[in-house]
Amino acid sequence: MINDARPIGIFDSGVGGLTVVKEVINVLPKEDIVYFGDTARVPYGSKSKELVYKFSCQIIKFLKEKNVKAIIIACNTVSSNCCEDLQKQFPNIPIIEVLEPGVSSAIKSTNNRKIGVIGTEATIKSGKYEKKIKEKLLNCQVYSKACPLFVPLAEEGFLEENITLDIVKMYLRDFFKKDIDSLILGCTHYPLLKNSIKKVVGQNVNIVDPAFETALKMKEYLKKNHMDNNKGGKHKFYVSDKNDKFDFICSLVLKEIHIAEKVNIEKY
Repeated sequence: MINDARPIGIFDSGVGGLTVVKEVINVLPKEDIVYFGDTARVPYGSKSKELVYKFSCQIIKFLKEKNVKAIIIACNTVSSNCCEDLQKQFPNIPIIEVLEPGVSSAIKSTNNRKIGVIGTEATIKSGKYEKKIKEKLLNCQVYSKACPLFVPLAEEGFLEENITLDIVKMYLRDFFKKDIDSLILGCTHYPLLKNSIKKVVGQNVNIVDPAFETALKMKEYLKKNHMDNNKGGKHKFYVSDKNDKFDFICSLVLKEIHIAEKVNIEKY
């Protein structure tokens, strides 16, 4: 049996992609993982498409230097704005994004065909979620909302504080009269605020986190291409700016302690 011991590369603008790492570990416990969080330049959601593309190219070059066998873009802003361009720029490495799995999950979960999408300004402005959902689900209604303050809340570790709940209510009140039954967390930071979001939208709304479906997609790809690893399970974390918050949230999400290493990503 062929055993491909090269790691899986995963990247995000900051701590949000750790929610994807968590699901990849659960689904693929024997795979090694190299994670990069661009903590020096977070958030991506308010930046131009050109700048996000530049940042992503730098990160992919770094991950390729780490000999990764495949890459997950654990960032909806990158997935919705640059994924196709990145796949063209780096044709020799498989790149999987989080948007398509999120769309598939939402279509499976909805009964009344009324779906909400929340994400960064760049993700919502791209219109990719709405376009993809309507391509696959006829006669549906999609309501989108940018929630730019959710990323800094997650980065600061303000997950269930009163101020977080107030901001969630402010953003999501537009959905109260839309009768949505599914809400896509269209940013990998947002699952960190899931408990606060659930309190606001109520128990009757399905919270769609694309991370699990993304992990399943990676598992399927590796198996199909005989690239899976049955002997690993080591995880390495890198950031573009070192602070204790990343290590704290990493331990909170993954339930194990990891110390991230700082990288000068600008040189790539």
